[in-house]
Amino acid sequence: MGHADKPADTRAPETIENEMDAIRERLGHTIDQLLYRSSPKTIAKREVDGVKSYFVDPVTGPRTDNIVKVAAGVGGFIALMLIVRKIAK
Repeated sequence: MGHADKPADTRAPETIENEMDAIRERLGHTIDQLLYRSSPKTIAKREVDGVKSYFVDPVTGPRTDNIVKVAAGVGGFIALMLIVRKIAK
């Protein structure tokens, strides 16, 4: 089927122009949002907020269970490095 099978657009030129302006406006807004979301500063802030939320609940405060898990992991890693260092000597 070719273009000849399409019905003619009977909208007024002003209507088409208004629709095009609205589409341009939405597209501009979408591009602005994509630029904002993909900026390194925004990405870094999002990551920092994610890490903070792992350790602190905005309602209940510090999440001691997660803090203890991380502290234990860091302590275990340090102990392992000390053991490996002792063995290597």
